Amino acid sequence: MSTQKMHIDRYERNWMIVSAVLLVLFASAVSVAAFGMGIQVPAPEQRVNPNTVATDPNSPWSNPGLREVAPGKYDAYILAHAIPNWEYLPKEISVPVGSTVSFYVTSPDVQHGFKVQNTNANFMVIPGQVSKLTVTFDEPGTYNYICTEYCGSGHGVMYGAITVTP
Repeated sequence: MSTQKMHIDRYERNWMIVSAVLLVLFASAVSVAAFGMGIQVPAPEQRVNPNTVATDPNSPWSNPGLREVAPGKYDAYILAHAIPNWEYLPKEISVPVGSTVSFYVTSPDVQHGFKVQNTNANFMVIPGQVSKLTVTFDEPGTYNYICTEYCGSGHGVMYGAITVTP
């Protein structure tokens, strides 16, 4: 048996090095985003019946809105609704500065998107699934929320606002 040294072409070796460097860079970027910048990956919080989520009296989405669960901590139940008015309910939310708001968003009809501008909250809203993300509002101002998934002819009017007061 002879021990022969394997030859790798210089061009191929360089591409393997570039690929390995890119993998390390991408893994570093994901780690920095996840741990350093507080980026959260939304996960399904729970399942609901999309046919009754807006009408069931025991469902928080039958009366969507803001609920204070502790001083400075709120739960916001938001219903993304295409029919009949292409809207988010509620249209307006107001919290004091420094508040932490957990958004629970679902839809009874079609897929929507939910993005709170100037925050890291951005996720898909799937009928029958409750998506949840938590945001702390440290700066006063108005934070608009918009639908980011095309959901039909009224998509452009699906928006709302969070007012953070001093």
